[in-house]
Order: sequence, then C-alpha cells, then structure tokens
Amino acid sequence: MKQSMKQPNLVVAFLSLLITVVPVAAQSNSASRPNPQDDKGFTSYAEFGGSSDSDGRVFELDSSVGYNFTKHFGMDMGVPIYFVQASSSTTGGSTSNNGLGNPHLDVRLKFNNPAFNFGSVLTGSAPTADSKKGLSTGRATFDWTNRFDRSFSRFTPFAEVGIANTIADSRLFKRPYTSLGFNTHFQAGGNVDLWKFFSAGASAYDILPSGQQTIFSKVVKSQETTGSADIARDNGYSAWLDANPTACLDLELGYTHSAQYALNAVSFSVDVNLGHLVRKGSRQ
Repeated sequence: MKQSMKQPNLVVAFLSLLITVVPVAAQSNSASRPNPQDDKGFTSYAEFGGSSDSDGRVFELDSSVGYNFTKHFGMDMGVPIYFVQASSSTTGGSTSNNGLGNPHLDVRLKFNNPAFNFGSVLTGSAPTADSKKGLSTGRATFDWTNRFDRSFSRFTPFAEVGIANTIADSRLFKRPYTSLGFNTHFQAGGNVDLWKFFSAGASAYDILPSGQQTIFSKVVKSQETTGSADIARDNGYSAWLDANPTACLDLELGYTHSAQYALNAVSFSVDVNLGHLVRKGSRQ
C-alpha cells in the first residue's frame, strides 16, 4: 500500500541543519572522497546531498571526523543519516523512511608526483543500520578504491578501480538500494576548469559483480532479493557541474544514467570542510 508523499521539505530542513552544524564544527563526510588530503592534523567534513529518480528520492546527511598523520596518510570515521521518499509510482509496498546508516572507518593514502597522482581509500562499515529499511545489508562491508589522475593545464583525466562486497553510493548517485556481494568496479572520466571557481566533468562507470548477490530496497518495504551476479550488475555514465566559491565550501549538481536499471538520477551536494574552518579560526 502506497504511503502519502506529503512530508516537510527535507531539503530545506536539513540545509538549515547543516548551516547550524557548521559553526559548531561537529563532524563530516569522507567516504565520497577517493583521495583528497588536508593539511596535517584534524580533519572534518559535513555533506548533505541527494538523488532523485523514478524510484524515489534518497537524501543523505553524512559526516566524519579524522586525522591526517602525514601528507600521505590519514584516517577518519563517521555515520550517515538517510531520508528516503518513495515515488508515488513505486509498487510493491512503497515506503518513505528515515534512519541512521552504517558507521564507517576510512584509511587513506595519497601520493602526488609529476607522472600522475595516486590515491587509495579503504572503507569498512559496521552492520548497525536497519536492513529492513534497505539502509544496511546486516553484514560488515568494505570498499577499496584506487584513483589515478593527472592534470594537463585545465583538464584532469582520471581512472578508478576497486573491489568491494557492496555497491557504494557516490556523490552523484544515492542508490535506492543497498547490496551485499563481491564486485569489482571501474570509473574513468575527466574534469575541466571552466572559469574562476567553476568546473565540469563527465565519467563512465561499470560494476561487475561475481557470485551470489542480495539487494535490499530502500523504497520498497522489507524487500530483499537474492540471486546471481546479474541482479547487481550496473553500468552507465555521469556528468556534473562543481562550484568551489571558498576553500571550505563545495557545491555540486549532477546527473547519472544507470543503463542496467534504466534510471535517470539528478543529484546535488553541499560539502563543508569544517576542519579548514577550525584551523582558520585558530590562526586568527
């Protein structure tokens, strides 16, 4: 039975919450950043973002705190909060719900050199969230992503490769499901600096699962599907526009097309570097 979609405007409400959190310098997001490292010392990010497609809307307030021990090595931890609104056209007992996601711990490496830059992040998540809401798999998960990039004037091509036992969300696609099962994932594309603090980019991605896979829907109540690798296979492409008006603020609008699921997702994110604000304030 479909539930009513008449709920308070979550985007406005939690953008207000984010603005409130910034001066307090609470926590931050990290899992969506494959390789950035701040100055040595305390780090903290807060990100509010979401995706909207024909299955519904998934909003995420993600935060983390951490520490960079050197310019090459750092760690952080955090926990996301999800706000899910199922589409009115979704069948099978569609639902809208909120809840905590799995807490995560990230270990990061970064090495820059004239030939290319290399970044690596290993993320582990504890299965504390509700799998009946699709916010967890009920199992511990990991993702190990490696990124290579090099800048040529205004253009920076990049390539990513990783292995995982879940399909992780990205800043451009908050998926309407959570998955459990081994996969190898790839992404390649580029980013170009347009004007002042504006940039744009595009990429293609491919997710290649192997073995048994289980899908936990975020938009259909208590729907759990187990099957072969085909049920989790995905590929598609993304495009985005970024704005970095200050050193501590990153704004992004994006679009992702999933060929496997025939989904067209529009996304946004607001990312605040709280650690930078704290360090800047301490120097004044």
